[in-house]
Amino acid sequence: MKLSLSASQQIRPSLHIPSTSSQLLRHGQPKEKVVVVLGVTGAGKSRLSIDLATRFSAEIINSDKMQVYQGLEIATNKITDEERRGVPHHLLGVADPESDFSTAEFRAMASISLRSILRRRNLPIIVGGSNSFVEALVDANFRSRYDCCFLWVDAAMPVLASFVSDRVDRMVERGMIEEVRAFFRSNADYSRGIRRAIGVPELDEYFRVESECDEETRARALAEAIDAVKVNTSRLACRQLEKIHRLRNIRDWQMLHLDATEVFRKRGGEAEAVWNSVVAGTAEAVVSRFLYDSEPVVYGGVMSMRSGARPLLEATAS
Repeated sequence: MKLSLSASQQIRPSLHIPSTSSQLLRHGQPKEKVVVVLGVTGAGKSRLSIDLATRFSAEIINSDKMQVYQGLEIATNKITDEERRGVPHHLLGVADPESDFSTAEFRAMASISLRSILRRRNLPIIVGGSNSFVEALVDANFRSRYDCCFLWVDAAMPVLASFVSDRVDRMVERGMIEEVRAFFRSNADYSRGIRRAIGVPELDEYFRVESECDEETRARALAEAIDAVKVNTSRLACRQLEKIHRLRNIRDWQMLHLDATEVFRKRGGEAEAVWNSVVAGTAEAVVSRFLYDSEPVVYGGVMSMRSGARPLLEATAS
């Protein structure tokens, strides 16, 4: 497998984490801190991770199974250079698209990236929709070495489904069809590598028939393929949500629940204001407490951090 460990090279202010944590390693030193951002596709995980990274001098480790591969930037909805706002990203577009990037490989490479981030005295933020990758990492003796703050960006499914549908239309406008066409092979194996990404199998039938049918039939085949992409993306979101509930309710992961539903219902400046107050503002307050006043408190299954100020949980749902 061809892999690249390159990340944006830039000078960033170091993160000072006081050694006051009650969670200590055997030799008496405090555990180092890691933030994990969970959520279904389209909920706003990447946006929140960038907001936090610019606030706390952090670097981001991608945990999305498809975004780890090189190529298909539009179809896999990779964050753009502009959207990254100078924040270094790891494990984003590093794997050979023809190979299978395994859970074990993710765990090994994420651990390397995490240690390098901490050596630079920056905060690691793990973000992505592949909860099985995150679970495998965290369950591999991870919490014996690190304190984790789990943030769950959520939104009502009917509202999110409408957003996802519109997002697919925007991806098509940006050139997703031609991008996927470059990966089309008549004998392709859609069970391996990047061809498992939503959008690739769905467009396969269209590519097979487009040169053999009239314009009306071709347009209908394309519309059906795009509809299939929307349906399968919504189904993916449902599966991701089920996994998050399992991690929370069965594996007992304590998460801060950030409900972004109103962000999707608003437009323009109103949406921005809701995001900043309900989602980003609450998350920043909790991460600040996690880093500098780090005693966890749970309210009805929702995690916050203890401090002299009252808990900022009015914007969360239990």
